[in-house]
Amino acid sequence: MSAALPVFPWDTLAEAAARARAHPDGIVDLSVGTPVDEVAPLIRAALAEASGAPGYPTTAGTAELRTAMTTALYRRYGIAGLTESAVLPVIGTKELIAWLPTLLGLGPDHVVVVPELAYPTYEVGARLAGSQVVRADAPTAPAALIYLNSPSNPTGRVWDAGELRAVVGWARANDALVVSDECYLGLGWDAAPVSVLHPSVCDGEHTGLLAVHSLSKTSSLAGYRAGFVAGDSELVAELLAVRRHAGMMVSTPVQAAMVAALNDDTHERDQRERYARRRDALLPALRRAGFTVDHSEAGLYLWATRAQPCRDTVDWLADRGILVAPGEFYGPAGARHVRIALTATDERIAAAVARLYGEEKSVHGAPPAGA
Repeated sequence: MSAALPVFPWDTLAEAAARARAHPDGIVDLSVGTPVDEVAPLIRAALAEASGAPGYPTTAGTAELRTAMTTALYRRYGIAGLTESAVLPVIGTKELIAWLPTLLGLGPDHVVVVPELAYPTYEVGARLAGSQVVRADAPTAPAALIYLNSPSNPTGRVWDAGELRAVVGWARANDALVVSDECYLGLGWDAAPVSVLHPSVCDGEHTGLLAVHSLSKTSSLAGYRAGFVAGDSELVAELLAVRRHAGMMVSTPVQAAMVAALNDDTHERDQRERYARRRDALLPALRRAGFTVDHSEAGLYLWATRAQPCRDTVDWLADRGILVAPGEFYGPAGARHVRIALTATDERIAAAVARLYGEEKSVHGAPPAGA
């Protein structure tokens, strides 16, 4: 099975990483989207309070968690009409995406459509199921499953309600499922992202639709492996049945932490402000250094190019102690771009900005004269 899978992309960055680490002031690692900020105290307290639970957790999630998921989706994103049978906690959304085609019973006779520029796990999950993979932003041929990702990883592109609605309409006319990866939905900067489950997209009819949500980004819970899926209650029931057999359960303490995170919007707003501040510092510095930044109106990444092969740009930045991800990780269309993450501390972002400007500059400060 492993022979059918691609090389793990980040393993190919070893040489560039070593070059970046050799910088006198150390590496600024902007190659991955892993959170660096502390988990909010109220979430940690909920985790600790539930840590004495001796029994097995429930696969479907506690009643408190199911309520927290449905109410948070309505309160934060205007997603109405979800019952508690239409949500399901998962052990991080990467796990769900990697196994979703298998869990849904797809195989060699099925086609999975992934975006032209896409998070690699969509393709990995299709390969694990033995399914065929087609890269297309707008499907035109028969498919069993269509992945959407807005805001996009890696580009930060936001699909408006009309664009999402067109894909949903096509999928329903062609008997395909739509799975929308919405892990960055709460991180819109220059555009307002909308869920595939929003009434403006689906008229409140969730049949054939699943939305994937994560607390890794908005609540810094990547280490907790805390995510969930919502949408078509029949599909959710199918996933629940298989996951119960497979023992795919979110631990009881993590479920309690998820309840705390979903019921509190203050820490989420605080985290969003941190990322906005880092973006406001890094974006002009990249442009000043000769980069063109495309899309990037939402999410945790800047999709940038110097009009050269992406590996040359990776090396150029590594010489300045900055490590980024080459765009080719996300598909052939990314061959001349790099993905630059906002997930570094203020101090490390400031270091990257200073190197790009060629002089010192604070995250909170103004660009050098003439910038």
